[in-house]
Amino acid sequence: MNNTRTYFHFYDSPLGKIRLLATDEGLISLTIPSQRMDDLVDSSWIDDADVFLMCCQQLDAYFSGDLTEFTVRLAATGTIFQKQVWDALCRVPYGETCSYKAIADSIGNPKAVRAVGAANGKNPIAIIVPCHRVIGANGKLTGYAGGVEHKAFLLKLEGIINCDE
Repeated sequence: MNNTRTYFHFYDSPLGKIRLLATDEGLISLTIPSQRMDDLVDSSWIDDADVFLMCCQQLDAYFSGDLTEFTVRLAATGTIFQKQVWDALCRVPYGETCSYKAIADSIGNPKAVRAVGAANGKNPIAIIVPCHRVIGANGKLTGYAGGVEHKAFLLKLEGIINCDE
C-alpha cells in the first residue's frame, strides 16, 4: 500500500496560474497554464500552501529578476536516463542556452540527441528544471510543452533574447 501524500497549490505567475505538486520528498511537478492538466486536482491530494512556501518565494524572486538558481528540493519521477537529462538541464546557467546535442554530450551519450529531446519534453518541473533554455542547434526556439510564447517569455526574462525576437 502506498502511503505517499501528494500536496498541491496554485501559484499566480506572470504566465498565469501554475499548478505545483509535491510529496514529502520534494517538488514533483510544476505545470504552467498551457500544459495539459488532465487531472487538475485529484481528490486524494492535500491543499497545503505551507508545503510550497519556499518554492513560491523562489518563483517570486525568479519572476522579479532577483533569483538565478533554484534550491527547492526536487523529487520528480522518471527513468534513469530522464533524470540524467533533467540533472544536466539544471546545470545550464541562468541567462544561457544550449542544444539537445550539448545535453547529450554532457551526459556522456552524444548519439542520444533525439532521446534527450524526448526526455526534455517530459520534464515535469518546468522553469525550475530549465528545459526552456534548450534551443535548436540553429539558434531558433524549438517546441516547448508550455507553449513557445511562454518559452520566449522566460528567455526574455533571463535576458537571453530581446523583446523583438
